[in-house]
Amino acid sequence: PHPQPEREGTFHRGSGLNLTSGQYTAPIAGYYTFTATLHIVRGEQRRKGQPCSGNHLRVLICVQSLCQHNSNLETVSWLESGGDLFTTSVTGVLYLQAGQYASVFVDNTAGSPLIVQSGSDFSAILLGV
Repeated sequence: PHPQPEREGTFHRGSGLNLTSGQYTAPIAGYYTFTATLHIVRGEQRRKGQPCSGNHLRVLICVQSLCQHNSNLETVSWLESGGDLFTTSVTGVLYLQAGQYASVFVDNTAGSPLIVQSGSDFSAILLGV
């Protein structure tokens, strides 16, 4: 038997994913394929006259929250001036030791707040040891 979904539309099998913390903890050492797809809405735009700090968004999947020190997966999306809703994805393979976790990080340089919408997903699948 598989655990019941925490909410409607959620597929959750195995004990590694913590939906509260957003972390996937590897039950055994091995190679895992990770995918994160984020549906994002821009919040209030920056005021005129404010310096533009950037127009891109980095989405990373990092091991042990150490994005600078450990291997990680990364994608960069360039934000268009029009359109408030966009989707970005990152996918790839990482090696995790048993007990290590991976989680998704968003590095926002867009100058306005971003809101991750429902329907976004994060998954991990063991490929092999």
